[in-house]
Amino acid sequence: MGLLKKFFAQTRKPNGVLGKMMINGMNKGHAKVADWGLSHLQTIAPSEMLEVGCGGGRNARALMKKYPSAKMTAIDYSDTSVATTKAYNADMIEKGRCEVRHGDVSALDLESDKYDLATAFETIYFWPGLEKCFSNVARVLKPGGTFMIVNESDGTDKASSYYESMIEGMKCHKAEDIVNALKSAGFSFVKTDVHASKPWITVLAKK
Repeated sequence: MGLLKKFFAQTRKPNGVLGKMMINGMNKGHAKVADWGLSHLQTIAPSEMLEVGCGGGRNARALMKKYPSAKMTAIDYSDTSVATTKAYNADMIEKGRCEVRHGDVSALDLESDKYDLATAFETIYFWPGLEKCFSNVARVLKPGGTFMIVNESDGTDKASSYYESMIEGMKCHKAEDIVNALKSAGFSFVKTDVHASKPWITVLAKK
């Protein structure tokens, strides 16, 4: 495996030196698409939030800034991501606003009906079975809770095929496939928005 492919492989589950480099790059490189996604959250006031696949911790912090009275639980199945998120949000952890823990969305070990808002930024590409994983997210959301998905690719752009060939286990899902999986998982209302000039997509689902 070439160095470039090894580096891109860290997108799935960052580990070691290359993983730390990838995470730092994600915090910066994905900031604009993340903030665009966050702009869709206009009518909710969560008290308990869950960030699934927290990566480098930047988006967990942005959510806590947007909702200054809410508490955050951030999970990732990468030990490197968990450690990085803890360091990035050390002050919020000290204040009791943020808990960061190891977690896998395919076997989500969290309390049912707890969270008002769950988010997944640039991560469902790697989830092993959308309907099953979405069902796990639905279980931990309160009735009426919101699940927001933000992806840099809507599955129709040319870059999608390239990255899928470079990163084992990556799948850039189209909007209709995400919507169908969410509805099959029990979400009652699903809305999608694709950026006007980029293949970015935000999906909002209500339990």
